[in-house]
Amino acid sequence: QVQLVESGGGLVQPGGSLRLSCAAPGSIFSVYKMGWYRQAPGKQRELAADITTGGGRNYADSVKGRFTISRDNAKNTMYLQMNSLKPEDTAVYYCHASRLNGALFHWGQGTQVTVSS
Repeated sequence: QVQLVESGGGLVQPGGSLRLSCAAPGSIFSVYKMGWYRQAPGKQRELAADITTGGGRNYADSVKGRFTISRDNAKNTMYLQMNSLKPEDTAVYYCHASRLNGALFHWGQGTQVTVSS
């Protein structure tokens, strides 16, 4: 059982910032593309951002310019810096690791992000 461990969620006011972290085993982190998905109540899970082992980044249009994904290969940890948060960013955020075009994948347990005044 591969463990992806998320942290950093919480309650923040609109316009505020949060940083999510996802720690993974080194055997996974070094060869898997890593990403953050999110699922709002009553909606499908969607990709927020992902990052390849080489550092290539991809963002959903809804978060471009506000969220930054990064990875620290020495710490086997991925981050999602979320700025200018909006109420519509409220969701459970899941860490995801994948390779072989998604044939192999793992999920974290999720961390709640709530943006509300």
